[in-house]
Amino acid sequence: MHDLIDIGVNLGSRQFDRDREAVLQRAQAAGVRRMIVTGTTVEATRTAVALARERPGVLFATSGIHPHESSRASREALEEIAVLSRATEVRAIGECGLDFDRDFSPRPAQEAAFEAQLELACERKLPVFLHEREAHDRFLAILARFRPRLGAAVVHCFTGGARELDAYLAHDLHLGITGWICDERRGTGLRALIARIPADRLMIETDAPYLAPPGVKTSHRRNEPAFLTHVLEAVARAAGRPPEQVAAETTRVAELFFRL
Repeated sequence: MHDLIDIGVNLGSRQFDRDREAVLQRAQAAGVRRMIVTGTTVEATRTAVALARERPGVLFATSGIHPHESSRASREALEEIAVLSRATEVRAIGECGLDFDRDFSPRPAQEAAFEAQLELACERKLPVFLHEREAHDRFLAILARFRPRLGAAVVHCFTGGARELDAYLAHDLHLGITGWICDERRGTGLRALIARIPADRLMIETDAPYLAPPGVKTSHRRNEPAFLTHVLEAVARAAGRPPEQVAAETTRVAELFFRL
């Protein structure tokens, strides 16, 4: 049985309201022993902290505002994210970053919220949980200004190409890999890059309830932490290392990154 850490699960999602306890039990049975519950809004961060408080040592939280929600990142909202980040359950700032793919929030608002959360991570000396879609150059330009003062940082749900990977590694970033790698069509390019990610920079995640690995038996395509084993197996195949080794490596990296 593996001892895995899911570094990104939206456990507060309404999709889990009816069976959250059963979801957690299935995760434990699958060897997913610890999970980082992602904060994407003030409300989601409050929920993440509350869930982690109910299950000490199993659940932990992040505190942040997702780029999609940046139009709601008022001064008051950012102040509350800062207050919530002081909870012992919170182990990183984010999910924060830029998403120029969907542009659900205006780009100036995204950049302002991103910068504010990077500053908070520097002040609090906490790692940062990052999101980037179709915004690589601008994302990196902003991040580079903070990098000298910023601690550990992970690009969550990495799906980029070799250019992006090389740039992120050059900035000493970690990479989080999701069920995207299990997709025979969309994951082809990503699988070719896995062996280039140093073992001490690699972590795995589900991003549940999103990004269910193709082929898993699930209702309404809902992903859940128990399916992290599918991500592990796909990453291990792509890396050319045994699943047991990758499990131990990614768990150790996550323990160090989130100070578990």
